[in-house]
This record gives sequence, C-alpha cells and structure tokens, in this order.
Amino acid sequence: MRILVVILTLLFAAPAAPAAQAQEPSAIPDVIGQQLEAFEADDYARAFTFASPMIKGYFQTPENFGAMVREGYPMVHRPDAVTFGTRRAEGSSIYQTVTIRDAEGRYHALEYEMIPDGHGGWLIDGVSFIPAPDVAA
Repeated sequence: MRILVVILTLLFAAPAAPAAQAQEPSAIPDVIGQQLEAFEADDYARAFTFASPMIKGYFQTPENFGAMVREGYPMVHRPDAVTFGTRRAEGSSIYQTVTIRDAEGRYHALEYEMIPDGHGGWLIDGVSFIPAPDVAA
C-alpha cells in the first residue's frame, strides 16, 4: 500500500512532459555555446544545426554558412572569451546579448535572435552587432 501511495504521489506531482512545457530561455546560452564550439572545431555541419529554417534556406549548405561566419563574424568563428548578458522577449523571439573577446583582445557586442524550434528548444535566427555597453572606469 505504501508503494502505491508513493507512485500515485509521484505521478500527480510530476511536471508536464517536456513537449508541453514552454520554451526555457535559460537554455539559450547553451545553444549559442554549442554553436560556438562547433565553429571553433570547423564543424560547420553541426553549427548549421543550430540555425533557423530561414537561415538554412538563405545559406543552403553548411559550407556557405561557415564561409559567411569566417568572413563576416571572425570573432564568432574563433572567440577568445564569451560572456552572456541580458535577454529580452519580443513576440515569440528572445534576444540574447553576448560579448565576445576576439584573439586580439577586442570586445564585440552581439545580439542573437532566438526562436522556438517547436520541440522545446531554440534556434538561432540571426546575429547582429550592437553598440558595446558603456564601461565605467
């Protein structure tokens, strides 16, 4: 009888299944971090898996996507240090600020637009340069 009570308690106290849960914005830095790791390893096929359908449609192949990142976002291709800042919601997107220090010691402020992937996770729908925050001396 005790075992039955414990099982019933666990069943009724269990959270909803992951597919029914809302997107967790706290997972966003992990998604971005995994893509950055893929870029550092020159694994463009893996990096491409974190891109939204719109990005994939635009670049068509992981190789095209990798070339764009190497040429247009070298600090993303080879970051020296990464710091995650604030997040804000706008519609169904979450915007995550990221500060990246490149190999020469320069800092770059970026904003990642993240969209739900439909399975409880997130995809990167764009990256924009933003003004660097003021640093007090």
